[in-house]
Amino acid sequence: MIIHIVERRVWEQAQQSGEYRAASLASEGFMHCSRPEQVLAVANRFYGSVPDLLLLWIDPQRVSAPLRYEANDGEIYPHVYGALNLDCVIRVGEFAPDVDGVYRTLN
Repeated sequence: MIIHIVERRVWEQAQQSGEYRAASLASEGFMHCSRPEQVLAVANRFYGSVPDLLLLWIDPQRVSAPLRYEANDGEIYPHVYGALNLDCVIRVGEFAPDVDGVYRTLN
């Protein structure tokens, strides 16, 4: 299982269009994902001030775009090199920090 953090409004737009494209796909050529054990660190590092987030739980075997596991900051992260087909998302969960602004649990 891999996970992608997304703003709710962006995910809702993706459902209308039939595929999901993170902004990083245009700017970096791939979409960032994480393994479950990496999500909290990623969220606390990059999403502290971003409201209304969701977690997309993705079955990597159902991703139709190329999926590569690549090194970054001393860890291996999954990267999706293309639009994400919506049927690979097996669960969507609410994702909010605790009252002190720190992400501690996955939903």
